[in-house]
Order: sequence, then structure tokens, then C-alpha cells
Amino acid sequence: MRLTDLLAGWDHRVLQGDPGLVDVQAGIAYDSRRMTAGALYIAMRGTRRDGHEFVGDAVEWGAVAALVEKPLKGLPPHVCVLQVGDTRATAPVVASRYFGEPSREMDVIAVTGTNGKTTVSYMVEAALRIGARARVGVIGTDGCRVAHEPVRVDKTTPTTPEAVELHHILRCMRDQGAGTVVMEASSMALHLRRLDCTDIDVGVFTNLTPDHLDDHGTMEKYKQAKLLLFGGMCRQAVVNADDPVSVDIAALMPGAVTTFGIGSAADFRATDLVVNHSGTRFELYHGGRRRAAVVPIPGRFAVANALAAVAASHVLGHDVDAVLAAIGQLPPIPGRFETLCTPAGVSVVVDYAHSSDSLEKVLATIRGFARQRVITVFGCGGDRDPTKRAPMGEIAGRYSDFVIVTSDNPRSEDPEKIIDEIWPGLAGTGTPRERITDRREAISRALAAADLGDVILIAGKGAETYQIIGSETLHFDDRETVRELAGEKPTR
Repeated sequence: MRLTDLLAGWDHRVLQGDPGLVDVQAGIAYDSRRMTAGALYIAMRGTRRDGHEFVGDAVEWGAVAALVEKPLKGLPPHVCVLQVGDTRATAPVVASRYFGEPSREMDVIAVTGTNGKTTVSYMVEAALRIGARARVGVIGTDGCRVAHEPVRVDKTTPTTPEAVELHHILRCMRDQGAGTVVMEASSMALHLRRLDCTDIDVGVFTNLTPDHLDDHGTMEKYKQAKLLLFGGMCRQAVVNADDPVSVDIAALMPGAVTTFGIGSAADFRATDLVVNHSGTRFELYHGGRRRAAVVPIPGRFAVANALAAVAASHVLGHDVDAVLAAIGQLPPIPGRFETLCTPAGVSVVVDYAHSSDSLEKVLATIRGFARQRVITVFGCGGDRDPTKRAPMGEIAGRYSDFVIVTSDNPRSEDPEKIIDEIWPGLAGTGTPRERITDRREAISRALAAADLGDVILIAGKGAETYQIIGSETLHFDDRETVRELAGEKPTR
């Protein structure tokens, strides 16, 4: 595709070369290490390094053109160099055009919120696959797939891909027959403009609770990042009426908001919740009708996520009864209240809960159905907001009978220091507790301490299959570890 076509109507300045003669044939890259001959290089500023430092490397690897924010010296004359005001804002424009604007060819749902993004995405995918026999693409924390087929595009971010990767993934999904894509939209992805130029039909808001303050600094800035999705990026909104941020979204999108809730009046409202270890029954009120429903995940939060999935699917034109029936058949979601039962009769719940709010919701749910003791194993991530560590310790102690504090992904921080910061919150509850830095040993200790009827919660990592310690990324899977230590494969 001609470089002039990729930038048509976008303000730019030619520093050298003729963009009308440049044919971008081998894709777009913002990482010089991923450059292939014939590609366009976009020099983006990151949190740690500036892509302008690597323009020379990209040229050596065969870049035919480069987009930059400032003039650079010493580049060979055969490379076309264009200056734009903001390469990060330009990347979605050229990526969308290069891949043929694939988001316009599908229904796109973007889910944002502190908690529930992954679960809502799984629920929408299952609802449309089971209830409407649709091929659905999913983009999020657990990777990218269409149905059960992975999309072979590497992404360098854990949740929402950079714009170049995102539009490549969307094109692959459309080529694999997807008619709908549901994607997680993280606050940083919205803030860094990764979703710009994506044609989003429905934006879903789940909730806003304290988290990611290491990235945003304040809750207000965190909220404003989430609100970007509803400031002109999506056509319709599906919003949690139980969260105060719903008022802000309604003001941004008057007449285009569908609400769901449990404690508040809403277009989709759940009442009469009955929770047990295998799931939650509830009554759904919508459109003047009352429907009996079930979600095979315990807890109020699971019902809220189910309501979001039902409402989003309905906004796209799908039948409510079919969607509800499909959610009732929802398969286990990896690492999201994923329950295993050991040969000794101990239930083990593996969950991604890594914030104060999510940990409290999971533990409150377990406390509600546990017949005997609740044993919690958790830690906090390193190089992340330290202000949540003591509160998470207090929550674990308040809801548990025994707590083992261990390592999550300590990254560059001293694991013992992280535990030191969790400890005061936990100690204040008086709950019996131990600190075991090695996560495998901590899980082993919990299994050894548990008796018939006890429930163990292993929180923080969910379906992650790695642990980041220092500069090393090591294989580690909580579920795999439970199976190994239990002596044989526990049943779900």
C-alpha cells in the first residue's frame, strides 16, 4: 500500500524521500527487532525507551520508511522519513488502513472496568457461540482466539494490544470467519490510544475500584482513562448502574446507554440471588418480563458479569432467552473462580483476584458457602501500586481462618519487602498466618493444613503460567501446582 494512502488527510511533513513512490509491502512495526524488509517503522515513545533511538536499526533491517516526531540525522537517502505531531496517535490510523479497516466488517464489543473484563469477554463469546452458533473472536489477558483457534499474532502487552498488533489481529479474525469480536480495553490502552480508529459498536463498563494507581496516580485520572471509551469511541454503552461512574457515562452518551444492575433500577436487573459452591441462581427482569436464570460461577460479581454479557449481546440484536440459556452452560473460565477438588475432599479455588475489591468479592463469596475453614494463599505484585498491600492483607485476614502470604510476581522488588508491607494489615485482624516466600511451598503448606470440607483460595495469578522474579520469567501455574502436590489430578 502506498505511504501516501496510509497518511491521506493526516497532517505530516516530508523530511526526506517521496511518500508517493513508497510501497509498504511487509507490514508495520514499532519495534525495530520485529522489522522485516519492506516494512514501515513507527518511532513511538514508550515508558522506558524511545523508539527514535532505534530508527537506524530499523533501517538496517530493511525499513522503507519511518514515521518520527523529530528530525533525525544520518539516515540513508533511500529511506522515506515523515514527521508527524504524535506517532502514537498516527499508529492506529496507518494500521487500520493497512489492514483494510477490519473492525468495520464485524460487530466489536470493548469491555473496560477494574474487574470482570476477562469474565465478561468469555461470557459473551460463550453466549454467542452456544446461543447463536456464531464465530466470535476474543482479545484479552488470556490471549487471542477465534472459537478455540488461537490467532498467531504476537502481542507485546498483557491485555489490549498496541494498535499495530490490534488491527493485524482483527484482520486475522475476520479472515477466520469471525462476525463478532469481544475485547478487553484496559485503562492504559485507552490512555495510550491503542483503540483509536477501531470501530466499536458496544462499550461495556463493569466497575471502577482502586487499582493501577501506579500508572494513573489518582482515581480521578484512572476514571478519566476509562471514560475515553465512551467519549466518542463507541456507538452504544452497556453500563453497571450500581457503580457511580454510570452517571458520567450517561452524560457522555445520552440516549445510547443500556444499564444492568443488582442493587439499582436498571434495564437488566437481577434479584433473588441464591449462591452455592457450584453457581448462582437469580431472577432477571427485563422488558417487563421475569426470567429464571443461572450462572455456573458462585457470587454476586458473577451475576453482574452475566448481566453485562446478556445486555451487550442484546444490544447487538441477540435473543435474551438464548443468551441466558447459553450462559447457563458456560464452561469453566481459566483462572476465574476455577474450582478444583482434591482427592482429600478439599476444594481449591484459583482466581485472578489481585486488587482489594476483587479479593474481597471472591472471599466474601467463598465465606458464604464454605462449610468449614477458609484458607487463603496470596501475595502482591512487585513494581505495582504498593498502597493496596496492607488493605489486601486486612481483607484476607477478615474473611479467612488461616492466611499464607507468599510471592505473586515480585519482578524487581524484594519479595520479602512486599510481604512486609502486606503483613501489618493482616496482623491487625489476629487471624492465624504464615509467610512463605516460595509460592509452591506456600501452596503445599495450604494443602497440608486443609481438612475435609475446607476451601483454599489461591489468589492473584489465575490462569497465568509464569512467575516473574527479578529479570527472569519462570514457568509457574497455580492449577498445575495444585494437581502435582495433591498427588493426582483433582476434579473440577
